[in-house]
Amino acid sequence: MRFKASIILLAVGAVFLSLMWVSCKKDKNILTVGGELKFSDDTLAFDTVFTAAGSFTTGLLIFNPQNREIVLSSVRMLNGASYFNLNVDGFQGNNISNLRIAPRDSIYVFATVNIDPNNTRTPFIVTDSLVATLNGKEFYVPFTAYGQNARYIRDSVITANSVWDTLLPYVIINSAGVAPGATLTLNPGCRIYMHQNSGLVVFGRLIANGTAKDSVIFQGDRLDRRYFDYEGYPGEWGGIYFHSLSNGSRLRYTRIQNGGNGALGNPTSIWVDIDSNAAGSPAQLRMENSVVKNSIGSGIYSRKGTVSATNCLFHTTGGYALAIIQGGRDTFTNCTFANYGGTALSHSAQGTVAILNYYKPDQNTIFYGDLYAAMRNCIIYGSLDSEIVCSSVPEAAAVLEMNHCLLRMGTIREPFINFTNCIFNEDPKFKDTQKGDFRLKEGSPAINKGNSVYTPLIDIEGTSRAGTNDIGCYKF
Repeated sequence: MRFKASIILLAVGAVFLSLMWVSCKKDKNILTVGGELKFSDDTLAFDTVFTAAGSFTTGLLIFNPQNREIVLSSVRMLNGASYFNLNVDGFQGNNISNLRIAPRDSIYVFATVNIDPNNTRTPFIVTDSLVATLNGKEFYVPFTAYGQNARYIRDSVITANSVWDTLLPYVIINSAGVAPGATLTLNPGCRIYMHQNSGLVVFGRLIANGTAKDSVIFQGDRLDRRYFDYEGYPGEWGGIYFHSLSNGSRLRYTRIQNGGNGALGNPTSIWVDIDSNAAGSPAQLRMENSVVKNSIGSGIYSRKGTVSATNCLFHTTGGYALAIIQGGRDTFTNCTFANYGGTALSHSAQGTVAILNYYKPDQNTIFYGDLYAAMRNCIIYGSLDSEIVCSSVPEAAAVLEMNHCLLRMGTIREPFINFTNCIFNEDPKFKDTQKGDFRLKEGSPAINKGNSVYTPLIDIEGTSRAGTNDIGCYKF
């Protein structure tokens, strides 16, 4: 009996050793250091416009290109609690561990996005990333989906005359363009939300027909920021670019905010390029009763362009609120330019307005052009000792008219500036600069000091100016 029991023990031991040997041999075929992963898509885009609450599922493959088996320590969503839900190789959850992939094989990942398009707390573009970890190295695949019910404009060029209405907002992704000869008209109350890498390029004409009650608004698409206590963050999108051949564009009662991140190549919210239209053509851009604010770069940048603005407010910018570079023909009437810094914006070195008849991209290169500019009944003010930079080179003409303006300006004043009844370095007494309220308070030196010849009939809010000729965009 003892002999028989010994035989049984030896047999069991042999089987155990055999299993151990097979297991060790198998583990030796697992890649435990380094390695790469490949994916069937570099981005997973849920290209659907949601018109009702629901879900949408799509998927991708994770490939093992090695000749050895691999073990993914985890496949997860970067943000943990996410709008996206995973099913990886049959396992559900947003953090799945110890997934094996045989040599030269793959596994399926299915992702479902659940969105209520009428939930205004949801951003227009919902983003997250799939993270697959192999031997300590993380591999990412971005996920994007539309978050709210809207019209999504992706990599589009508008080639025919078009009118955008107010039935749904518009979201521009990867920029949009208005082709030469085409006009894009924006009805009162139209809302255009721009994704972070996006801008609007105008070769033809842009007509924004806002009203005092229903402004046209351009802003970033991160509406969820208000839930993180910093709504209105500068640099959320690129800007609007008016090409050299563009002319006759008009922005009326339009708000352009939180832009200027340089997505179009220049960190500015409005960029008007060298006017190459025939003499006597309409201005490239005419602005009325409009606001440009909270740009991480310049507010408006006109390089040898033609801009005419009346009753407009340019404020709280990381660069100049207005930069007129390399000359041009620009006229600003009853406008307010103000800079006191703001959220993520420092106003400590650069002034509020720059007017030059040259452009110097580097120390060895200079371009110049004739400058004919006029500032009439305007306020240029801020927290620096001088808020105006004016300079010229003799190779081109330079004429700047400052007529009945209130200016924060140093004592060095270029001879090409013609001052007429201007007020220097007297506090305009804005209501609340920290809250962006640039209306005038009682006792402001700007009250009733404008030139009646140029004073428009209404102010920026559509209020009649009858009886006073106040400087700036607001009637006291």
